[in-house]
Amino acid sequence: MKTLTYRIHLTPEPEGGYTVTAPALQGCVTWGRDYEHALEMAHEAIELYISSLADDGLPIPEDILSADALFQLSRVAPPGDATRYRESP
Repeated sequence: MKTLTYRIHLTPEPEGGYTVTAPALQGCVTWGRDYEHALEMAHEAIELYISSLADDGLPIPEDILSADALFQLSRVAPPGDATRYRESP
């Protein structure tokens, strides 16, 4: 099984929570009441989006990253916490 990796954007909402989008998956949008919930919802939304494409026989997009350097970070704490990030090997 191929592992797919997608970037997500979390946008804090004025009324609380986060809107989450996956730029490589046009129209894949979800929301979470807090940071952790937003990540869970993003995972579920991406899985359902990919599953729907596969069921319909459509190609699965890959996330094309355009950057001078790419670091994969593991989030240690939600935003606002002073805890640092760890870089994944």
